[in-house]
Amino acid sequence: MAIMDLDHTTDILGIVDVQPTFMPGGELPVAEGDAVVPVINRLLAGPFRHAFATQDWHPPGHSSFASSHPGRQPFETVRMPYGPQTLWPDHGIQGSPGAALHPGLAQARIELIIRKGFDPEIDSYSTFFENDRTTSTGLHGWLQARGVRRIFLTGLATDYCVAWSAEDAVRLGYRVTVIEDACRGIGLPAEGGTTIDAARRRLAGMGVEFTASSAFV
Repeated sequence: MAIMDLDHTTDILGIVDVQPTFMPGGELPVAEGDAVVPVINRLLAGPFRHAFATQDWHPPGHSSFASSHPGRQPFETVRMPYGPQTLWPDHGIQGSPGAALHPGLAQARIELIIRKGFDPEIDSYSTFFENDRTTSTGLHGWLQARGVRRIFLTGLATDYCVAWSAEDAVRLGYRVTVIEDACRGIGLPAEGGTTIDAARRRLAGMGVEFTASSAFV
């Protein structure tokens, strides 16, 4: 694998939803979700000088929770005003221990933390927009002000928040690379495999690159 050359003035590491709520023992666990923490910490300790992070930050009773829809179960899909919505177990509740950044995550180089999903009526996967696709998180403006042109994404989950962030970043004009061993996915059944497979095909078709943490020294 080729070694990646970084430009510390225009490259940044994105750390998506590395929170206990998405890890084994959490409310919406991603298999091996906690395995991303040491990988991301190695990236923060050396190759990357700049990083941002995001947190799912839902109020109780959020509309994306299955518990807010009587008779519905987690992972069912409903129609919301902004489109199809997967229903989730209650997770990422504002102020809860599960919604904090993982306590083992090295945060010295994290310059911005974006909290998303706090509107009770709109879910938020992407680091750039709520799921209505029009409400901005403010991340794009912050990145532009700093001259960022290339984003390397890590975190949880590969097939949802990481994938949607990568898609929006490409649409906004950034070069995007997903560091695969610094991500883990949910992997729900989907046409042609799982939601992880579908997301990877979709992102590759948009020009997103994929690499491993070993490509950075």
